[in-house]
Amino acid sequence: MATEHLATLWHWAPTLGMGLLQNIQMSVGAIGLGTLLGLLVGLLLLSPLAPVRALARLWVQVFRNAPWLVLIYFTSYVFPFDIQVGSTWVAFPDWLKVTVGLALPASANVAEIFRGAVASIPATQWEAARSLAFSRGQILRSIILPQCLRRMLPPWMNLYAVVTMGTALASLVGVHDLIDSAQIAANTVNRSGFTVLVYFSVLALFFAYCYPIARLTQRLERRYAF
Repeated sequence: MATEHLATLWHWAPTLGMGLLQNIQMSVGAIGLGTLLGLLVGLLLLSPLAPVRALARLWVQVFRNAPWLVLIYFTSYVFPFDIQVGSTWVAFPDWLKVTVGLALPASANVAEIFRGAVASIPATQWEAARSLAFSRGQILRSIILPQCLRRMLPPWMNLYAVVTMGTALASLVGVHDLIDSAQIAANTVNRSGFTVLVYFSVLALFFAYCYPIARLTQRLERRYAF
Protein backbone atom coordinates (compact mmCIF):
# COMPACT_ATOMS: atom_id res chain seq x y z
CA MET A 1 0.00 0.00 0.00
CA ALA A 2 2.82 2.42 0.87
CA THR A 3 4.49 1.71 -2.47
CA GLU A 4 1.23 2.42 -4.25
CA HIS A 5 0.85 5.73 -2.44
CA LEU A 6 4.41 6.71 -3.33
CA ALA A 7 3.80 5.85 -6.97
CA THR A 8 0.63 7.96 -6.94
CA LEU A 9 2.53 10.83 -5.30
CA TRP A 10 5.17 10.60 -8.03
CA HIS A 11 2.39 10.86 -10.61
CA TRP A 12 1.16 14.07 -8.95
CA ALA A 13 4.68 15.47 -8.41
CA PRO A 14 4.66 17.74 -11.54
CA THR A 15 1.36 19.28 -10.44
CA LEU A 16 2.70 19.90 -6.94
CA GLY A 17 5.88 21.35 -8.40
CA MET A 18 3.93 23.81 -10.55
CA GLY A 19 1.93 24.79 -7.49
CA LEU A 20 5.11 25.49 -5.54
CA LEU A 21 6.38 27.65 -8.40
CA GLN A 22 3.19 29.68 -8.13
CA ASN A 23 3.86 30.23 -4.42
CA ILE A 24 7.44 31.26 -5.16
CA GLN A 25 6.25 33.65 -7.88
CA MET A 26 3.87 35.32 -5.45
CA SER A 27 6.48 35.52 -2.68
CA VAL A 28 9.10 37.07 -4.96
CA GLY A 29 6.60 39.60 -6.29
CA ALA A 30 5.34 40.45 -2.80
CA ILE A 31 8.79 40.95 -1.29
CA GLY A 32 9.91 42.96 -4.33
CA LEU A 33 6.93 45.31 -4.27
CA GLY A 34 6.93 45.38 -0.47
CA THR A 35 10.62 46.33 -0.39
CA LEU A 36 10.13 49.24 -2.79
CA LEU A 37 7.15 50.55 -0.83
CA GLY A 38 8.85 49.86 2.50
CA LEU A 39 12.00 51.79 1.63
CA LEU A 40 9.87 54.73 0.53
CA VAL A 41 7.84 54.63 3.74
CA GLY A 42 11.06 54.19 5.74
CA LEU A 43 12.50 57.34 4.18
CA LEU A 44 9.28 59.18 5.03
CA LEU A 45 9.69 58.04 8.65
CA LEU A 46 12.95 60.01 8.69
CA SER A 47 11.38 63.14 7.22
CA PRO A 48 11.89 66.39 9.16
CA LEU A 49 8.21 67.17 8.53
CA ALA A 50 5.98 65.92 11.35
CA PRO A 51 2.84 65.33 9.20
CA VAL A 52 4.84 63.20 6.75
CA ARG A 53 6.28 61.13 9.60
CA ALA A 54 2.79 60.71 11.06
CA LEU A 55 1.41 59.38 7.76
CA ALA A 56 4.33 56.97 7.43
CA ARG A 57 3.83 55.72 11.00
CA LEU A 58 0.12 55.24 10.28
CA TRP A 59 0.98 53.09 7.23
CA VAL A 60 3.35 50.99 9.31
CA GLN A 61 0.93 50.51 12.20
CA VAL A 62 -2.06 49.67 10.00
CA PHE A 63 -0.41 47.13 7.71
CA ARG A 64 1.99 45.67 10.26
CA ASN A 65 -0.86 44.79 12.62
CA ALA A 66 -3.54 43.83 10.08
CA PRO A 67 -4.19 40.07 9.65
CA TRP A 68 -2.64 38.85 6.42
CA LEU A 69 -5.71 36.83 5.49
CA VAL A 70 -7.91 39.92 5.79
CA LEU A 71 -5.58 41.85 3.48
CA ILE A 72 -5.63 39.01 0.97
CA TYR A 73 -9.43 38.89 1.00
CA PHE A 74 -9.52 42.68 0.69
CA THR A 75 -7.28 42.82 -2.39
CA SER A 76 -8.93 39.75 -3.92
CA TYR A 77 -12.51 41.00 -3.73
CA VAL A 78 -12.07 44.78 -3.91
CA PHE A 79 -9.70 44.94 -6.89
CA PRO A 80 -11.32 44.42 -10.32
CA PHE A 81 -10.85 41.35 -12.49
CA ASP A 82 -9.30 43.46 -15.23
CA ILE A 83 -8.00 46.99 -15.69
CA GLN A 84 -8.44 49.24 -18.67
CA VAL A 85 -5.16 50.61 -20.02
CA GLY A 86 -6.03 52.96 -22.84
CA SER A 87 -8.28 50.99 -25.17
CA THR A 88 -7.04 47.62 -23.92
CA TRP A 89 -8.33 45.59 -20.99
CA VAL A 90 -5.57 43.89 -19.01
CA ALA A 91 -6.38 40.93 -16.78
CA PHE A 92 -5.76 41.29 -13.04
CA PRO A 93 -5.44 37.63 -11.99
CA ASP A 94 -6.08 36.33 -8.49
CA TRP A 95 -2.44 35.44 -7.85
CA LEU A 96 -1.44 39.05 -8.55
CA LYS A 97 -4.09 40.31 -6.14
CA VAL A 98 -2.66 38.01 -3.46
CA THR A 99 0.81 39.33 -4.27
CA VAL A 100 -0.38 42.88 -3.63
CA GLY A 101 -2.14 41.76 -0.46
CA LEU A 102 1.08 40.27 0.90
CA ALA A 103 3.17 43.23 -0.27
CA LEU A 104 1.27 45.59 2.04
CA PRO A 105 2.36 44.00 5.36
CA ALA A 106 5.78 43.30 3.85
CA SER A 107 6.19 47.02 3.13
CA ALA A 108 5.36 47.91 6.73
CA ASN A 109 7.90 45.42 8.03
CA VAL A 110 10.57 46.61 5.58
CA ALA A 111 9.97 50.19 6.71
CA GLU A 112 10.55 49.14 10.33
CA ILE A 113 13.65 47.17 9.34
CA PHE A 114 14.97 50.24 7.54
CA ARG A 115 14.16 52.55 10.46
CA GLY A 116 15.87 50.18 12.90
CA ALA A 117 18.96 49.95 10.68
CA VAL A 118 19.23 53.73 10.48
CA ALA A 119 18.72 54.07 14.23
CA SER A 120 21.52 51.57 14.86
CA ILE A 121 24.09 53.86 13.22
CA PRO A 122 25.98 55.73 15.98
CA ALA A 123 24.94 59.37 16.35
CA THR A 124 28.60 60.36 16.23
CA GLN A 125 28.64 59.55 12.51
CA TRP A 126 25.83 62.04 11.88
CA GLU A 127 27.62 64.66 13.95
CA ALA A 128 30.95 64.07 12.22
CA ALA A 129 29.33 64.34 8.80
CA ARG A 130 27.54 67.57 9.74
CA SER A 131 30.83 69.01 10.95
CA LEU A 132 32.17 68.41 7.44
CA ALA A 133 29.26 70.41 5.99
CA PHE A 134 27.43 67.40 4.53
CA SER A 135 23.72 67.96 3.91
CA ARG A 136 21.13 65.56 5.36
CA GLY A 137 20.63 63.96 1.96
CA GLN A 138 24.36 63.53 1.43
CA ILE A 139 24.75 61.95 4.86
CA LEU A 140 21.99 59.44 4.18
CA ARG A 141 23.14 58.64 0.65
CA SER A 142 26.90 58.44 1.17
CA ILE A 143 27.36 57.38 4.81
CA ILE A 144 24.24 55.95 6.44
CA LEU A 145 22.54 53.93 3.68
CA PRO A 146 25.62 51.86 2.67
CA GLN A 147 25.93 50.69 6.28
CA CYS A 148 22.19 50.07 6.58
CA LEU A 149 22.00 47.73 3.61
CA ARG A 150 24.10 44.98 5.14
CA ARG A 151 22.35 45.37 8.49
CA MET A 152 18.97 45.07 6.80
CA LEU A 153 19.84 41.96 4.78
CA PRO A 154 19.38 39.26 7.49
CA PRO A 155 15.97 40.48 8.75
CA TRP A 156 14.89 41.13 5.15
CA MET A 157 15.68 37.53 4.21
CA ASN A 158 13.84 36.29 7.28
CA LEU A 159 10.85 38.40 6.22
CA TYR A 160 10.98 36.82 2.76
CA ALA A 161 10.78 33.34 4.29
CA VAL A 162 7.74 34.44 6.32
CA VAL A 163 6.09 35.92 3.21
CA THR A 164 6.73 32.66 1.35
CA MET A 165 4.92 30.73 4.05
CA GLY A 166 2.15 33.33 3.96
CA THR A 167 1.47 32.51 0.30
CA ALA A 168 -0.16 29.29 1.54
CA LEU A 169 -3.21 31.47 2.27
CA ALA A 170 -3.67 32.09 -1.46
CA SER A 171 -5.60 28.85 -1.93
CA LEU A 172 -8.41 30.30 0.19
CA VAL A 173 -9.23 32.81 -2.55
CA GLY A 174 -9.03 30.36 -5.43
CA VAL A 175 -5.38 30.60 -6.49
CA HIS A 176 -4.08 27.34 -7.92
CA ASP A 177 -0.99 27.07 -5.71
CA LEU A 178 0.71 24.21 -3.87
CA ILE A 179 -2.00 23.84 -1.23
CA ASP A 180 -4.75 23.87 -3.85
CA SER A 181 -2.86 21.30 -5.95
CA ALA A 182 -2.48 19.06 -2.90
CA GLN A 183 -6.19 19.36 -2.13
CA ILE A 184 -7.12 18.44 -5.69
CA ALA A 185 -4.78 15.43 -5.56
CA ALA A 186 -6.17 14.29 -2.20
CA ASN A 187 -9.79 14.64 -3.36
CA THR A 188 -9.07 12.85 -6.64
CA VAL A 189 -7.31 9.85 -5.10
CA ASN A 190 -9.64 9.86 -2.06
CA ARG A 191 -7.51 7.65 0.18
CA SER A 192 -6.64 8.66 3.72
CA GLY A 193 -3.10 7.31 3.51
CA PHE A 194 -2.38 9.29 0.36
CA THR A 195 -3.96 12.43 1.86
CA VAL A 196 -1.55 12.26 4.80
CA LEU A 197 1.36 11.67 2.44
CA VAL A 198 0.51 14.51 0.05
CA TYR A 199 0.12 17.09 2.82
CA PHE A 200 3.32 15.87 4.43
CA SER A 201 4.94 16.45 1.04
CA VAL A 202 3.57 20.01 1.02
CA LEU A 203 5.16 20.59 4.41
CA ALA A 204 8.43 19.10 3.18
CA LEU A 205 8.46 21.30 0.07
CA PHE A 206 7.92 24.50 2.04
CA PHE A 207 10.59 23.41 4.52
CA ALA A 208 13.06 22.55 1.75
CA TYR A 209 12.60 26.01 0.25
CA CYS A 210 12.58 28.10 3.44
CA TYR A 211 15.15 26.27 5.58
CA PRO A 212 18.18 27.23 3.43
CA ILE A 213 17.02 30.85 3.61
CA ALA A 214 16.88 30.63 7.41
CA ARG A 215 20.36 29.10 7.58
CA LEU A 216 21.79 31.76 5.28
CA THR A 217 20.12 34.43 7.41
CA GLN A 218 21.86 33.08 10.52
CA ARG A 219 25.22 33.11 8.75
CA LEU A 220 24.73 36.70 7.64
CA GLU A 221 23.69 37.73 11.15
CA ARG A 222 26.95 36.32 12.54
CA ARG A 223 28.96 37.89 9.74
CA TYR A 224 27.47 41.34 10.10
CA ALA A 225 27.18 41.28 13.88
CA PHE A 226 27.87 44.69 15.37
